[in-house]
Amino acid sequence: MVQERLIQTVVAILITAGFDVSERCTQRPRSFDLLAADRGRLVIIKVVSQIDSVSEEVATDLDAMAHHLKAVPIIIGERARDVPLERSAVYLRYGLFAVSPSTLYDYLAEDIPPLVYASPGGLYVNIDGHRLHQMREAHTLSLGDLAHLLGVSRRTISKYESGMGTTLEMALKLEELFDEPIVQPIDLFMDRPHDLPSVTAIEESGAGTPAGYLQSIGLELHSFRRAPFQAVAHYDETMILACFGPAQKTVKRAALVGNLSQIARARSLCILSDYNKEKKIGKTLIIGEERLYSLEEGSDLLDLMPE
Repeated sequence: MVQERLIQTVVAILITAGFDVSERCTQRPRSFDLLAADRGRLVIIKVVSQIDSVSEEVATDLDAMAHHLKAVPIIIGERARDVPLERSAVYLRYGLFAVSPSTLYDYLAEDIPPLVYASPGGLYVNIDGHRLHQMREAHTLSLGDLAHLLGVSRRTISKYESGMGTTLEMALKLEELFDEPIVQPIDLFMDRPHDLPSVTAIEESGAGTPAGYLQSIGLELHSFRRAPFQAVAHYDETMILACFGPAQKTVKRAALVGNLSQIARARSLCILSDYNKEKKIGKTLIIGEERLYSLEEGSDLLDLMPE
């Protein structure tokens, strides 16, 4: 299958670049396929053949999940509108970066960042506005002089110097004119093309539900429907990946949630509605609702969980 081959390629690139990579998330629906981490960086990855197949709902969920995991979201794909993704180009899908496997390889393994944003209107770049201002003054050119040479308005040049991006064609004209590089590379894991979404904690639940009880003992919860875990919880400096439900359905997720938590440097928790005790499966704490309700503080729960 194309999807399987693509995921194997992405995993190979990440491992080559020194990342620890999670098991693949296979449940449906899902907003991501892999987690990967190295040297303090955590990346949450959606892998698709066609980047157009990523819906706004999935992109929003992926971005919110990345926010609460303190991760960087990215989409890896091969085509957009049946056209292959250009190497060294960054595409945007509902505000998220999307790149080809070859661009990811160049960035991670070869330390060659992409330079160009691709959109239906053409190719665009970020330019170093401060450097442009310095070069213009070094060549004793006024805003009007440079605008005349480039065939644009003085206002446009002023905007370039204030940090506005431009077309690849215009950037090449500037570099040819001053004989110096002016295009700024794109840092896939640092630059953000938009503001983070407005994300809020899970609605307050009744004390008789696991989510509500976790909140009552001091945990902050954020819920997700497209992940093996149903919530990301925070208690002091500790992050927890949590899932809830009957044993038959929930225990199947325990191993994967545990694996994801290791990559995310978090702890993992499964709360069962039809179980009264506690046990550990790998790095995941399995606990019944009745046992959970006997805990008085969030710290009591942490004491039970494997680190």
